[in-house]
Amino acid sequence: MAVFVYAETINGVYKKAAFEAVSYAKAIADQSSESVTAISINPSAPSDQLFRFGASKVIEIKDEGLKTFGAKAYSEAIAQVLDGSIIVFPHTTDAASVAPMLSVASGFSLITNVLEAPQSLSPFTVKRKAFSGKGLMNAVASDSKVVVTVSQNAFGVKENAVDGSIEQRELTIQNEDTQVLSHEQSSGKLDLKEAEIVVSAGRGMKGPENWGMIEELAEVLGAATACSKPVSDIGWRPHSEHVGQTGKAIAPNLYVAVGISGAIQHLAGVNSSKTIVVINNDAEAPFFKSADYGVVGDAFDIIPKLTEKLKAFKG
Repeated sequence: MAVFVYAETINGVYKKAAFEAVSYAKAIADQSSESVTAISINPSAPSDQLFRFGASKVIEIKDEGLKTFGAKAYSEAIAQVLDGSIIVFPHTTDAASVAPMLSVASGFSLITNVLEAPQSLSPFTVKRKAFSGKGLMNAVASDSKVVVTVSQNAFGVKENAVDGSIEQRELTIQNEDTQVLSHEQSSGKLDLKEAEIVVSAGRGMKGPENWGMIEELAEVLGAATACSKPVSDIGWRPHSEHVGQTGKAIAPNLYVAVGISGAIQHLAGVNSSKTIVVINNDAEAPFFKSADYGVVGDAFDIIPKLTEKLKAFKG
């Protein structure tokens, strides 16, 4: 029986998280000598690109009622085409709200924020983040049917090309639980949760007028920008950039923290980063205990020099 995976899109375009989820599903399928079937809702981008990451079949759900996202409606749609005992979701904001609804409605066990391929399929055993990312645990499913969400940037996007086919399903789902009053989408910026490099800053920047150097460094690195909770609370930066326990949890390959003390609430959202670099003029800042590399010094002196060095290196 096929391993299923939800391939998430934004405005009909497949997200990087979708490719990672398909890659993860392929790893499970290879353990069980099965194939991967991806489920997509109203895609406009070519679905055959999912074949590159291991999907042997893509089911495209076409439903005008699902043009607006609704967790319950999406879970109902996926349940109608699901014909397997394992389904993988990316741990994005939308998908992570669909997964538990599908789990309850279909009687599947639910394991969230998994970090690597399962150690066993019978019983299904896998490592996941616990305690807001401060710990790790081996989760064991109590049922043979399992819904899994994959922590972003944890498993990685892995090419594993196969021949595939595309099937379209016409559905009519009532999506009455969600009413969109307005919709604003940022443009020209990297998705913070999908970014492989993130440059973040805190109150050490002293004011929003000084953020230009952070944005310039991020541009040189090809990075997304982020901030600590106090910075978003006082309006220096938008709440969409807030990372931490009450903000977005991220796991980039490189996280650069500038002028952030490193409170436990902030660490909970970034401690899955592969490499953490801390720049702070306080040598006693807690963040240095969690950093792979630390620089003690004035950010207003260090960041411009670092940016110029990187420009010269890349140029």
